[in-house]
Amino acid sequence: MRRSIWLSAFLLTVGFAAHAVTDVVPVTGGLIRGTWDDGVRAYKGIPFAAPPVGELRWQPPQPVEPWYGLRECDEFSDICPQPAYPKGSIYYRDPVPMSEDCLYLNVWTDAELTSEQLPVMVWIHGGALTRGNGATPAYNGANLAKKGVVLVTINYRLGPLGYLAHPELTAESENGSSGNYGVLDQVAALEWVRDNIDEFGGDPDNVTIFGESAGSWSVHALMGTPLSEGLFHRAIGQSGATFGVDYYLAGQDSAGGPSGEDVGASFMEACGVNSLAEMRALPSDKIIDVFANHPQGREFKTRAVVDGWVFPNEIQNQFFSGNQHDVPVMIGFNAKEMTTLSSPSIVPGSMDAYRTRIDQQYGPLADRFHEVYPVSDASEIADAYMRSIGDTYFGLQMLTWAETMEKVSSPAYLYYFTHVPPNENSDYLGAYHAAEIVYAFNNWGKTNSSDDATNLQVADRISDYWVNFARNGDPNGVDLPEWHPYDEREEHYMELGTELQAGQQLLKPQLDFLREVSLR
Repeated sequence: MRRSIWLSAFLLTVGFAAHAVTDVVPVTGGLIRGTWDDGVRAYKGIPFAAPPVGELRWQPPQPVEPWYGLRECDEFSDICPQPAYPKGSIYYRDPVPMSEDCLYLNVWTDAELTSEQLPVMVWIHGGALTRGNGATPAYNGANLAKKGVVLVTINYRLGPLGYLAHPELTAESENGSSGNYGVLDQVAALEWVRDNIDEFGGDPDNVTIFGESAGSWSVHALMGTPLSEGLFHRAIGQSGATFGVDYYLAGQDSAGGPSGEDVGASFMEACGVNSLAEMRALPSDKIIDVFANHPQGREFKTRAVVDGWVFPNEIQNQFFSGNQHDVPVMIGFNAKEMTTLSSPSIVPGSMDAYRTRIDQQYGPLADRFHEVYPVSDASEIADAYMRSIGDTYFGLQMLTWAETMEKVSSPAYLYYFTHVPPNENSDYLGAYHAAEIVYAFNNWGKTNSSDDATNLQVADRISDYWVNFARNGDPNGVDLPEWHPYDEREEHYMELGTELQAGQQLLKPQLDFLREVSLR
């Protein structure tokens, strides 16, 4: 347990034996005082690393600087710099304060004693590694805490501030590395959990990481980096994996694309500066503006960098070779992922235009496409086309994740979320991207004006699966349909719909076809 030396008097007072979890808690750096949130203790805005500003911009996260006195942790921190979602997006939120001083986490606990050793769940938010934060209302941890876990949400650096590789950064690194700063932030947050979560009644030897979209990419990446060894013991991935090409620090990637350093040098050029010192002097809002609005700046992609330190190999290769961390996983995707991620304008408007699009896209496999995504008239085009894209970018990724877990000893539990949240456009949106989050957190009644019994029950049962998995590495429990682990012979999965229903061979014709397309 890592604590500041000056805390010794406090620790002698409370003793090292089990004691009550109170509003005042000793953590790395000093004493904090939390607040109450819907009947459980909440500690908001706890620093887990030094502010990554000035010379610490584009450096691995550094230790928290100790503070003296009592630090009030009753408000969320600023969020990390990021562009806003468009106002028409379902993911748009009103602006909140942001700054580079954003490496904070939040804890919810219903434990009364530090000895309770409750399972810990650490949430990694989504947002394409370019947006998001740990304080979004849907991520409120009070209801999961009431079910017997200690819930943690985190921030991590985003966009070019979190993933910039550059030759000058590599040269100054003692590890000969650059990029991956957002991943290193996530590792630092997990180290904080290991060192401190016992003070909140949590068990540092029973930690589940979970995330959605880019948060699920991050879970996948954390399973592939040696730096996270022993920091978590189970993993939940919701709609996102990284079975694709990663940047290499220097030299072309495995598909012949640019290196991470080349992409970073191009971004620096777009910022109109000539050196790392000048880049560090730029205001963060200038960097975000270039990233969001400059044609050359928009070419920057937040991707893992194979650097020999954070990632010794491409993440996908870690899994294909069975070198991922051997922990149980629960993973899946949603029935209509793309309805909120793509504009309806991309859908062909007539049967002739649709057939032409499919012929161009799939060539000699076009007839097979029409077999597995049949359309009888123009009214069915949008559903089939959007599902095919969602199955490509989410379904096949999550199925591959489940399959590669057979290379290690731990099980994989595969799900398919089909429940349609009620909204004014639910016929089109369906079970859209991120729709499952509010149910996994059991927060339907908190984030929606509707308190209908059906959605409250769906949230209660799905969140039971999540909590059971965090507790035991197995989602099964009392009054829930039995969920069998995935294997390539039986291909079990659980449909998380308005009713819960076990099944086999999830979307097999579609996913087998898309795999064939990917191998062309």
